[in-house]
Amino acid sequence: MKTNEKEALKQKTLAELNEALGKAKEKKFNLLFKHSTTPIANPMEIRAVRREIALLQTLINQKKEQN
Repeated sequence: MKTNEKEALKQKTLAELNEALGKAKEKKFNLLFKHSTTPIANPMEIRAVRREIALLQTLINQKKEQN
């Protein structure tokens, strides 16, 4: 994830972050499901989504602590 994308995520509200987290988890599930049946073209995409989920969870926890 690029730096400007991270900065854009930091500006989002808690509700928007939770929505993005749900979408990222769904994307991870779909990628893992596809990868278990047939190998996907870019398996590094799974790692990228996993890291995106971690970033979103970190930002959500930071926003909760601020309030």
